[in-house]
Amino acid sequence: MKVLVTGASGFIGAALCDALLVRGDAVVGLTRDPKRARSTNPRVDWHAWEPTLERPPETAFEGVDGVVNLLGEKIDQRWTDEAKRRIMESRRTGTHNLVGTIAGLERKPRVLVSQSAIGYYGDRGESLVDESSNSGEGFDAEVTRQWEQAAHEVEGAGVRLVVVRTGHVLDPRGGFLAAQLTPFKLGVGGPLAGGAQYVSWIHVEDEVGILLWALDNDSVSGTVNATAPNPVTNKVFAKALGKALGRPAVLPIPGFTLDLMFGKEFGQVLRGGQRVMPRRALDLGYEFRHPDLDEALGDLL
Repeated sequence: MKVLVTGASGFIGAALCDALLVRGDAVVGLTRDPKRARSTNPRVDWHAWEPTLERPPETAFEGVDGVVNLLGEKIDQRWTDEAKRRIMESRRTGTHNLVGTIAGLERKPRVLVSQSAIGYYGDRGESLVDESSNSGEGFDAEVTRQWEQAAHEVEGAGVRLVVVRTGHVLDPRGGFLAAQLTPFKLGVGGPLAGGAQYVSWIHVEDEVGILLWALDNDSVSGTVNATAPNPVTNKVFAKALGKALGRPAVLPIPGFTLDLMFGKEFGQVLRGGQRVMPRRALDLGYEFRHPDLDEALGDLL
């Protein structure tokens, strides 16, 4: 296949590009800075694109069979008004502009796999949720609703769409796990804000695996949760991480510390969580390589 990837220089995008190249696919990347991206991965055919200002160039789509949309401003930051604007527009407007180019192509890709997030469900406590569950409340839920709505515009162009609601991707190079490694290695790690909230996690190999599976299988469409089938509480996650590193995990991080680090709005999100099941992925035949947390952390660390 020839696959175009937005967000290709992020840690999930980079892992996806590597996997595509290993299996012999041609990869096109869209980025604000092709020169810098090219120095990181010269095997990708990079094209310049400002997602919130313009549609991507049609020339980047020549011969492309599938598109994976991973673009988006990082969400784990202090939610100032300006940060919230960037978070929303990078996803909503960026995806709308991407779909605009796809819809106008004479030869369209067969599939768009578009990233979303389990923040769609809001804080759900201990309740199990799956792809049939309603959206929750809060800014993170609103962002994902509008992100997904922009992606659904591609269906009017006759392109198969898979929306992937991703959980906490475990990879020591970035994201949820990387942020916790230093304090845990120093022996000062522990559960966040009491640790009762659920963490719906996924090994980076399964995140990439689900994206590839969605690309390849014509029978897969609609919404798919990309989370391992065994979500755990934050307290259990902290204990498992400490065990994997051979370090104690008994120093809790109080909620007010999260507020000081990230502000009250995102601090409140970190206090909450979602207990998400990947029901459609399992029903449609995806086989998880790392369904167990202890094994997944041991493999990564």
